Amino acid sequence: MNTQTAHPLTPQDCLVALMVAVSASDENIRTAELVKIQSAVNMLPVFADYDIDRVNRTSQTVFDLFEQEDGLDALFGLIREDLPERLFETAYALACDVAAADGSLAESELRLLEEIRYELNIDRLHAAGIERGARARHMV
Repeated sequence: MNTQTAHPLTPQDCLVALMVAVSASDENIRTAELVKIQSAVNMLPVFADYDIDRVNRTSQTVFDLFEQEDGLDALFGLIREDLPERLFETAYALACDVAAADGSLAESELRLLEEIRYELNIDRLHAAGIERGARARHMV
């Protein structure tokens, strides 16, 4: 079995997948959210060697999973398998930034953020700090 089969998503794909999932969670992907995802991929050191062409493929994977009944569980299964623990807080911070990008948080986005916190075992105090930072960065 080759490595590609064992790990269909790179750690960066996992980060992109969570950002896309948060954006799509309210069934309304906003321009501000897409710009936030694009700028994160273009600017952050964790994406330095990332092939930008993978964003579309990863996004499509998320959309395909969201069409399935247990798609969110499947997505979290992939994330748990392919995202190193050292990037858990990074993943949550990026998800919070995307959720806050359009200036409002839909109930579905809040539920998904809660699920991400749980799935990635983000400490409550750390989560509060990350959430406060996202809120501060996106104040109007």
